[in-house]
Amino acid sequence: MTATSSLSTAPWTTAKPTALLVLADGTVIEGQGVGATGAVQAEVVFNTALTGYEEILTDPSYLGQIVTFTFPHIGNVGTNEEDIEDLTPAARHGAVGTIFKADITDPSNYRASKHLDAWLKARGIIGLSGVDTRALTAWIRENGAPNAVIAHDPNGTFDIEDLKAKAKAWSGLEGLDLAKVASSGQSSVWNEKPWVWNEGVSELADADVAYHVVCMDFGVKRNILRLFTGLNCKVTVVPANTSAADIIALKPDGIFLSNGPGDPAATGEYAVPVIQELIKTDIPMFGICLGHQMLGLALGAKTEKMHQGHHGANHPVKDFTTGKVEIVSMNHGFAVDSKSLPEGVEETHISLFDNTNCGLRLTGKNVFSVQHHPEASPGPQDSHYLFRRFINMVRETKGEPALAER
Repeated sequence: MTATSSLSTAPWTTAKPTALLVLADGTVIEGQGVGATGAVQAEVVFNTALTGYEEILTDPSYLGQIVTFTFPHIGNVGTNEEDIEDLTPAARHGAVGTIFKADITDPSNYRASKHLDAWLKARGIIGLSGVDTRALTAWIRENGAPNAVIAHDPNGTFDIEDLKAKAKAWSGLEGLDLAKVASSGQSSVWNEKPWVWNEGVSELADADVAYHVVCMDFGVKRNILRLFTGLNCKVTVVPANTSAADIIALKPDGIFLSNGPGDPAATGEYAVPVIQELIKTDIPMFGICLGHQMLGLALGAKTEKMHQGHHGANHPVKDFTTGKVEIVSMNHGFAVDSKSLPEGVEETHISLFDNTNCGLRLTGKNVFSVQHHPEASPGPQDSHYLFRRFINMVRETKGEPALAER
């Protein structure tokens, strides 16, 4: 793709474009607008998942990004209130834009409560349809995730030169602390249990609470919290900038470092010293995604920006602790540099796509983390056992027998 090229999937149409994707190199991709109107600067990534578009678009880890779906038909099952993944939907943390190949179809699912187009409008997500998403994906794979502006105007009126200038001027995700945006503004208690087919969700009864987990919220997903309550954990969610003293005062049995958006090095400026203090307490600790990167930084490793990132629900990861290969969900644009892991920190998982680090643990302590998303939502459940592994660490500190991991 070069400047002013169009990747419309219907090049024969005479319809006036009502939405544009303008890349930092000046490339202009035309299509039809859906969802919210306006324009926003963000990084463009692609996601290879076949299902779960609502969960993907509400994952706070996508804040500051435009999600290109490689699956061609998006919108078939509509949207509902149970599949939202951000903890505070009123704040609408998640992707700021999205790109589809085909037009949104009417929903055909018994759980649907709203058409995807109306839902996108309500959440302020700008959409672009009628794009050759496979060609765009191939471009990203070759050139890396680009900075861009996505714009939607029903009248098709655009100042293209201005959009090009804004795309070129945007600083990108490096150096951005977006966790402070996605994080909860105050502490709260989570008690919603995992969704059950045809029953929905229920709440964990006080009488069933066996353990207390404190979650440092960098942009946590709901399904992560649900899997903790499914193991009889009361979960206290605290803001990303909560002090170590305040967390310890909550008397947790375990500490969880959540997923989230942005550059881990930027968030680490205030979160890493807290995590380092918490490690000294010997309270079991578990991190996912950004939480994994935060833990890596706290232990002395470095993080790096990836060429295109990992985004999808079909990624193979090897767990060296079991010798097994799992298919997992991924959503990250930064990674822990395996070569920077210090002595005493063991690499436990790697991506079989590119051998990047996907897990670590601190030798001699109940402290570990993974880069991928074991809670899935969407995606396979191969890595659900990691939640039991964490709870077994908690049980060990209490002198209780271990649960079966699988």
